[in-house]
Amino acid sequence: MSPDKKHRFGRNWMNEHLNDSYVKKAKKSGYRARSAFKLEEIDKKDKLLRPGLNVVDLGAAPGGWCQYARKKLGKKSRLIAVDLLPIEPIEGVEIIQGDFTEEQVRQQINDMVDNKAFDLVLSDMAPNISGIALADQARSIGLAEGVLDWSLSVLAVDGGLLMKVFQGSGFDPLRKEILSNFRSVAVRKPGASRSRSAEVYLLARGFKGI
Repeated sequence: MSPDKKHRFGRNWMNEHLNDSYVKKAKKSGYRARSAFKLEEIDKKDKLLRPGLNVVDLGAAPGGWCQYARKKLGKKSRLIAVDLLPIEPIEGVEIIQGDFTEEQVRQQINDMVDNKAFDLVLSDMAPNISGIALADQARSIGLAEGVLDWSLSVLAVDGGLLMKVFQGSGFDPLRKEILSNFRSVAVRKPGASRSRSAEVYLLARGFKGI
């Protein structure tokens, strides 16, 4: 992409962002990111979050999902947020800054809960976008497969998984793999997801256990 195109793309994105109704709604509601409304919509439809659940949020920065989830989980729940980027403190949220794909960070998560199982894994992670569609799709599927593999090792029986993935090559095999480990899997495209985006969310319920 030429410098002029990059500049024009950046300017167009910023204009769209500033005029986005969800961005304005997020500011009004005190959320750090418009993405909070994606989780809110899915939760209202699928009754995902409730008091007492222990939850880990992968790719949590800047913290919009955690802000919403913390309100729904109640005081007795554990909520751990993980991201490469720093996250400003959120009351009732335990934050880990690090690369989820590294074994050291995964062990840190397990240590924080004394290796107890999670009831729900959330992942709004996405790969760095290169603009090369095939490469970006492959990275998205690879990242989702990593989240799935780890989730199978930390979820309690009947636990759930909600993760972002791009539709395209590798999507159907991933969905089938999820279904082999959970009682159900559904595709969700919340209204706060931009219509042109290939992102969707796979919601798996009823982990069968290893």
